[in-house]
Amino acid sequence: MPQKPASGSKNSSGNKSISLALQGGGAHAAFTWGVVDQLLLDGRLDIKAISATSSGAILAAVLAQGLHDGGNEGARDALLKFWRKISIASSLMPLRMNVVDKFLGHVGIDLSASSMALDYLTKIFSPYQFNLFDINPLRGIVEEVVDFNVLNKKSPVGLYINATNARTGKSRIFEPGDLSLDALMASSCLPFIFKTVEIDGEPYWDGSFSGCPALAPLINHDEPGDIVLIQIHPSFVDETPTTAADILDRATEISFHSVLLHEMKTIELYNGMIESGALDQNPVFLHRIEAQDMLTSLGRASKLKADWDFLIYLHDIGVQTATDWLNNNFDQLGKSSSLDIRALVA
Repeated sequence: MPQKPASGSKNSSGNKSISLALQGGGAHAAFTWGVVDQLLLDGRLDIKAISATSSGAILAAVLAQGLHDGGNEGARDALLKFWRKISIASSLMPLRMNVVDKFLGHVGIDLSASSMALDYLTKIFSPYQFNLFDINPLRGIVEEVVDFNVLNKKSPVGLYINATNARTGKSRIFEPGDLSLDALMASSCLPFIFKTVEIDGEPYWDGSFSGCPALAPLINHDEPGDIVLIQIHPSFVDETPTTAADILDRATEISFHSVLLHEMKTIELYNGMIESGALDQNPVFLHRIEAQDMLTSLGRASKLKADWDFLIYLHDIGVQTATDWLNNNFDQLGKSSSLDIRALVA
């Protein structure tokens, strides 16, 4: 393993270098958009690498494309345009929100007719039955805004996108040189809604099943020692779910989180070996930006809610959360983890 650069050291611009780890979460990834938007606007951080999965993987590709085209401002503009396209596409879907759904608000959307209809379809039928033509408007949007030739040859950041092999359960990491539209669709393929994505003859599902997101690429490559995790899926919930749909959603979140905890344990072991002198490397410092209470209160079905007002609502939560995190933790970058890994994995 090559010697890592000094963790959190300032680069020639005087900024601190970090890696980002982005989770998925459907429309809740608009929270991630707000966080990243504020980090870019703040201007004191340079994003050198991104590991991402599911909707986070798509944001990572859009972010990398924007950084290539126009630096931080280009990235902010690219993310804004992407989410506007998502909102427009959502308004054309057959199970879009209606006036009654909007009246129910952000929390009550779980009770909406459109939400319950989708629950029924995905619990009774597979996408091979109710989505015969594998309709996924996201595919066309990504194809429009991301130039994979550019990212494969001139990506401005280390980009690591993971998908889960549906046969073996193993994670596959796609890097610049191996990135494609299919790779992003595979990383965000929820098998309850979309048909399996095949790449090189292998079937792939959502990357969150095997890495939520994968942290190993940010440890095993010559990347900054500070990893900032933008977390969407809750680590815990206050109440045990009781409805069938909520139970399935929470069970899925637990499986995603268990994979993340395993990788956090690996980081803890890695840092322990460095501390004991068994490894001559720089430690990995882990940080987390999350708004668990707020996102959990929105309800399961809001992950599929993409009207513009709601996306901006999530974006603004992300902006404020990132602002608070920077105020409280910026000086700690390069010195120690602001996330207590031992408490999480104990």
